[in-house]
Amino acid sequence: MPVWDDLVGQEKVSAQLEAAARDADALVTAVAAGTPLPEASKMTHAWLFTGPPGSGRSTAARAFAAALHCVSPDRALGGVPGCGFCDGCHTSLIGTHADVEIVRTDLLSIGVKETRDLVRRAQMSPAGGRWQVIVLEDADRLTEGAGNVLLKAVEEPAPRTVWLLCAPSIEDVLPTIRSRCRHLTLRTPPVAAVADVLVRRDGIEPDVAAVAARATQGHIGRARRLATDARARERRAAVLKLPLRIDDVGGCLKAAQELIDAAAEDAKQMAEEIDAKETEELKAALGAAQGGRMPRGTAGVVKELEDKQKRRRTRTQRDTLDLALIDLTAFYRDVLALQLGTSVALANTEMQDTLERLARAASPEATLRRIDAIAACREALDRNVAPLLAVEAMTMALRAG
Repeated sequence: MPVWDDLVGQEKVSAQLEAAARDADALVTAVAAGTPLPEASKMTHAWLFTGPPGSGRSTAARAFAAALHCVSPDRALGGVPGCGFCDGCHTSLIGTHADVEIVRTDLLSIGVKETRDLVRRAQMSPAGGRWQVIVLEDADRLTEGAGNVLLKAVEEPAPRTVWLLCAPSIEDVLPTIRSRCRHLTLRTPPVAAVADVLVRRDGIEPDVAAVAARATQGHIGRARRLATDARARERRAAVLKLPLRIDDVGGCLKAAQELIDAAAEDAKQMAEEIDAKETEELKAALGAAQGGRMPRGTAGVVKELEDKQKRRRTRTQRDTLDLALIDLTAFYRDVLALQLGTSVALANTEMQDTLERLARAASPEATLRRIDAIAACREALDRNVAPLLAVEAMTMALRAG
């Protein structure tokens, strides 16, 4: 299966990347043979993939990285690079290729130190003689200082280095960086296409896949998680009951606290296993005996790891809370669709009775104010407002309408 098949509903982007991969192949061949370089090449050294969450930004970047390293013999016969079966494609997609560095973070930001390490890596010649590819999946999390470090590398790239940056929008990347990148915009995949992928690749039952794809409005990763993780379905069901529990001030405060507690518990469960493994690996690396004390002089290293784990738990809690707010937004969007009598497909068809009851009980203007309250809460959390205060303000606004 070609790597481009992973780009669900992104035909235009796939065509652009296919053309660039062909030109990159021709460029490498020309350099190796000492022949003139091809003119008007669609290949460049820096790319910026943008699109809404779930559109497949990192998937597109990985697919392109795989195509750049494709070693299929079909290429010599005019085949499109990116067969999906050769060693170059396979190792690039799973992140083990020697010339492909995939960078993602579960922390709040990417700092200067990590970016400098990337820039040093980018200056190396590719081990396989083709391309050195750096996939930065969270370019929007670069600090200002880290962005300035990256700018120098993008301005003056090594001859065989390709930067693939991913971000939700071009505004999330420094203007000086995005002006030096070729920009590709991905769209939210159609719900039907996402459901088809879940059935075809993950073996999920068609009915379950359709419900998950519709509930997440085309977000591939969330749809897969919702279809395969019972806990995720339970958490979402609990979140969608919140509008029914805010009849008074006490209900608002209690619902807010429970939402925060659920996000914290999820973050704790997700972090415990990873934290324990990291701690044991660090102890082994520092020469600590099994179950024994840490050697002298290692307190600083241990403290650094603990700080990193704390930041990751904070990021995970915020991400979990943000997902809950996205589900709430979709809920009120369904209410608004019913109030306006539109033909837009509902995301939460399993709650049709509840949606219709709320639609009759309020005006479209009140529903819009509730959607705005959720958006304001998300913005407040993004500005590091205390989560409980932000969510309490939101639940009070939802009650007021």
